[in-house]
Amino acid sequence: TGSGQQSVTGVEASDDANSYWRIRGKSDSSCQRGTPVKCGQAIRLTHVNTGKNLHTHHFPSPLSNNQEVSAFGDDGEGDDLDIWLVQCSGTYWEREDAVRFKHVGTEVFLSITGEQYGHPIRGQREVHGMPTANHHNYWKAMEGIFIKPSMDPAKHDEL
Repeated sequence: TGSGQQSVTGVEASDDANSYWRIRGKSDSSCQRGTPVKCGQAIRLTHVNTGKNLHTHHFPSPLSNNQEVSAFGDDGEGDDLDIWLVQCSGTYWEREDAVRFKHVGTEVFLSITGEQYGHPIRGQREVHGMPTANHHNYWKAMEGIFIKPSMDPAKHDEL
């Protein structure tokens, strides 16, 4: 059941190669590579393997009946329902911080509560949107790559 868009699920293993997401700026603003993500900043999360964006809309999720979260778009291009605000406690999202993602269009929090799918994705947990901030909507980066900012080509002195 659901909208028919690609499901987004959660797994226990932090090293699952299908669990990697790239942080990008909003489609109408640039996001320079390596720039720290500010608390309160609007971002898009693009699934590395499929190129689809983390997305939600007013549609019930199949297991918990919260708001469905899906993967949507092609090659990182989707729509306004792909934009999330990073909620954290300092100035920037720090590597060790637990953060929340609040959806700009529907104001739900990206959450996972433990409902598990059966066949064909047995053991994977439903990711969904919840209307209130609580302990089910904290997220922490477990693996990843920090990319240094691009060098200013005018100051580049290598041959």
